[in-house]
Amino acid sequence: MEKPRQSFWGLWNISFGFFGIQIGFALQNSNMSRVFQTLGASMDDLPALWVAAPLTGLIVQPIIGHLSDRTWNRLGRRRPYFLTGAIFAAIALFVMPLAPAFGAPLLFAAAMLWVLDASLNVSMEPFRAFVGDMLHTDQHSAGYAVQTAFIGAGAVVGSIFPYLLEHLGVANIAPDGGIPDTVKWSFWAGSAALLLAVLWTVVTIREYSPEEQAAFAGVEAVEDGEPARLLAAKSYMSSMVWLVAGAVVLAAVQLFALEKELFLLGALLAIYGLLSAIAIGLARQGRTTNMLSSIVGDFSGMPEVMKRLAVVQFFSWSALFIMWINTTPVVTQYVFGSTDTTSAAYNEGANWVNLLFTVYNGVAAIAALVLLPWFSRKFGQVLTHSICLTLGAIGFLMFFFVRDAQALLLAEVGIGIAWASILAMPYAILASNLPQKKLGIYMGLFNIFIVVPQLLVATVMGQIMLWLFPGEPVWTMLFAAIVWLISAAAMLRVQAVLPSANQGISHA
Repeated sequence: MEKPRQSFWGLWNISFGFFGIQIGFALQNSNMSRVFQTLGASMDDLPALWVAAPLTGLIVQPIIGHLSDRTWNRLGRRRPYFLTGAIFAAIALFVMPLAPAFGAPLLFAAAMLWVLDASLNVSMEPFRAFVGDMLHTDQHSAGYAVQTAFIGAGAVVGSIFPYLLEHLGVANIAPDGGIPDTVKWSFWAGSAALLLAVLWTVVTIREYSPEEQAAFAGVEAVEDGEPARLLAAKSYMSSMVWLVAGAVVLAAVQLFALEKELFLLGALLAIYGLLSAIAIGLARQGRTTNMLSSIVGDFSGMPEVMKRLAVVQFFSWSALFIMWINTTPVVTQYVFGSTDTTSAAYNEGANWVNLLFTVYNGVAAIAALVLLPWFSRKFGQVLTHSICLTLGAIGFLMFFFVRDAQALLLAEVGIGIAWASILAMPYAILASNLPQKKLGIYMGLFNIFIVVPQLLVATVMGQIMLWLFPGEPVWTMLFAAIVWLISAAAMLRVQAVLPSANQGISHA
């Protein structure tokens, strides 16, 4: 028994909710450095404040993936998580601009970023698995291409809000030095758009029941307890390695007076070592169905294709997080010539960053539907992704060398093409090569290789910049270009573990 093929409107409805989710991410990515700096954060404080985003993703996505694989109620399997996350994200977006009214505005804004990012992750992770749930294998690439188009379109809308509102006469500088009206109204409009878009998908799509999914999958050789049983055979040595690594980082921070953000890195290493030891102990006791043993077991027993794509994702998302943190400081300082957040030049530069982000997301939306299918037919998914990452690296090099605001629009074209491929190609490959009944947890675990590099950027990068290039954030763009070139090279290793039938791209 095979899944029915979806029409264009079926693909539309399945992914339309991502349009709203990405509006939320775009408002966050293009405005939070501006909000933090406006509320008094220094350039050195930004990585620590931004660490909320990857940390919440690291914790939330594997848990939500595990739970959604096992959920079935009146709303379905994935839709309960779409809706819950959207409600809380909408609330966080609405109250974020009210931070100056609170006694500790910077702390309040940082707390709301945690709530916002956690909620967006609760909605986003099931959407990744949702495409695999609802589509036949030969429509996976088309499904993720449509999803990427909505991601790009939502990001365009979210990114352009402040720029557009300024040109409609809304004040772009707050008289009291607080958050400008352009940012406030952008967040409030984004809150409503996010909730409505997710509701559209919840209302228009009926999920397949567990019985229907089992019939579609046929004989699928995956047992729920198998990864945990394999975990029981592992020694505690790997857990000890993680614990020792964490202890070494914590000691180094104390001994050498390193940046305080590195405490988080050391703590995470140690915590994972402790949790993996507990998971091994539970598995050895025969308790193989608990969440911790299942997640750790699935992580340690990832399929080979997922391991190789994980390397690609690690380097890809390192560069993206550098871009989201540093584009505003780079453009305002080097192109518009100001680091004073109360000046007209700084705020003009910050709005130009919104336009730049609009361009790369708009390019991504078009590339997902037009360029990626053509590239994939000609070169295959693997080489297509490698080419797109190389084009993105060239875009980052332009930020390092170019000081003309208009010319940076061209840089965003290359970055936009790479962004489209990052959002589509790895997920299409995974959805076609992973067991359906564990798609949620594997997609959640795959997210680890998105958030860990972001955590490293938020911790280690700040220390490196302080040592080598204090007050010169433009050097981060050169680093971003280098790591995308590494990612492009790593992608070529994926080809060897893919069945030839899964290397192309299909159409709706």
